[in-house]
Amino acid sequence: MSVFPVMRVKEMLTRLLLGVSFLTAMAGAALAVDDAAIAGARPPAKLSAFGFFADLADQVPAAGVMPFAPATPLFTDHAEKFRFVYMPEGTSAAYDPQEVFHFPVGTALIKTFSYPAAERPGGYRHIETRLLLRQESGWHAWAYVWNDKQSDAELRIAGAKIPLTIALPNGGTKDILYAVPNKNQCKGCHAIKGEVEPIGPKARHLNHVFAYPDGKENQLTRWAAAGHLTGLPDLAKVPSVPDWLDLAAPLDARARGWLDINCAHCHRRGGPADNSGLFLTWDEKDPVALGIRKRPVAAGRGAGNLAFDIAPGDPDGSILIYRVESDEPGVMMPETGRTLTDDRAVALLREWISTMK
Repeated sequence: MSVFPVMRVKEMLTRLLLGVSFLTAMAGAALAVDDAAIAGARPPAKLSAFGFFADLADQVPAAGVMPFAPATPLFTDHAEKFRFVYMPEGTSAAYDPQEVFHFPVGTALIKTFSYPAAERPGGYRHIETRLLLRQESGWHAWAYVWNDKQSDAELRIAGAKIPLTIALPNGGTKDILYAVPNKNQCKGCHAIKGEVEPIGPKARHLNHVFAYPDGKENQLTRWAAAGHLTGLPDLAKVPSVPDWLDLAAPLDARARGWLDINCAHCHRRGGPADNSGLFLTWDEKDPVALGIRKRPVAAGRGAGNLAFDIAPGDPDGSILIYRVESDEPGVMMPETGRTLTDDRAVALLREWISTMK
């Protein structure tokens, strides 16, 4: 199993520099997280009230809160993401070979969206932190927007629009209007069969080595050893999605992995785009369901007047490329969560389709 490569260099350095604080927090005798805040009908007005972090500004997790990351992350206008999971003491998630783990009531999934900023704590400017809280009634999604001082984040049920100038991976900058989703928009991506569900914490996305401050370890092994995961089989039997930027990984796996994390939460059986008949999950075996020589359900502007979702050997004749390449509302896919096109992903998918026969 190769070393987990998805963490950006800056993020890895930040994690290592914060190692002492992290270990100190993890060694605490009592959990700092407020379980009552997670269970409440309405969440606290400020992110700090949950107690998820020993150092909120530097994103140093409190005792009982564990960092994690998928090998291939969801694209959100080039934002860096700091992810954490919390489960109440004495509880654990149950392994699932294909779907999101079965998390216990009281679980919190925490994701902070940030951009590099040398003048800010840890070298990052935090924009928002999204929470998925597992209550008796199911999962509930909330968004918190960070203040200018970077000292805390406030609950924004109605979402927000934030003007930003961001650095691009290949150089230069771009002015964007960053969109924090409102309460209802969260359901657009997180709804499976009408119920809100997490997207990322699946076995195949976590089956990689992660650079923890106290050493590198497979994330699934770490979760099991910490008592956070039950039913984990031998790792050789667990699927693994590669880092989509790892050129040493097979092209098909890199492209399918990108589609799985960026598109398949909607384009899957039971998902919001079920009626399209286009299913982009990692384990989809039917080539037509995957889009190969599949005609679109609806023609017109969204399909670019093209004949097939994927036309083998012809990226420019493929609706998939037309929509992923676009940044035009009503055409672009994914339709929410981004305002920019990730040129690197487009290049990957073009190469993938070009090799098809």
